[in-house]
Amino acid sequence: MESQLRAVVGLGNPGERYRFTRHNLGFLVVDYLADRWGVPRVGERFHGELFKKGGWLLFKPLTFMNRSGIAVAQLKSFYNLEDSDIIVIHDDIDLKPGQLRFKRGGSDGGHRGLRSLDLSIGNDYWRVRVGVGRPERKSEVVEFVLGEFPPEEFRKCIKPLFPVIEEAVQQIEKAPARYSRRIC
Repeated sequence: MESQLRAVVGLGNPGERYRFTRHNLGFLVVDYLADRWGVPRVGERFHGELFKKGGWLLFKPLTFMNRSGIAVAQLKSFYNLEDSDIIVIHDDIDLKPGQLRFKRGGSDGGHRGLRSLDLSIGNDYWRVRVGVGRPERKSEVVEFVLGEFPPEEFRKCIKPLFPVIEEAVQQIEKAPARYSRRIC
């Protein structure tokens, strides 16, 4: 039986220090959706920040990226969500800034937040992969994703994706073919 709810989960890290970093892209999108849809904050539940309105749950795990699966597993269990009801928004260094891809299932691609989800709930949920680019050297990845977006890159390449993501999550089954694109 399919759930009446859909959960949009934004991956990120709690705290002001991480607020505008590349790794917090999922949190930024959830905040955008909550504002646009007028979804009220319910409070901190399931080790995360929960917003709920009608058939939508918006969720930001506050367990830090590498333990996101713990919080999402609790949310999934409490609301009896199917994997297909969960849409996870995350940064992706394998995509250029401004590039957007949607898919259901797959590997974690080295993303520790996705790895945590896969271990906790399996890997058959929807993924919204938002490109943030990659540093020149592999040894710089952690510093890069925990760094803030250059303001011009955010304005030109990242923020214009938010309305596309908003529209796509509302019809996620069609998103891979209809909404995958590159803005920059």
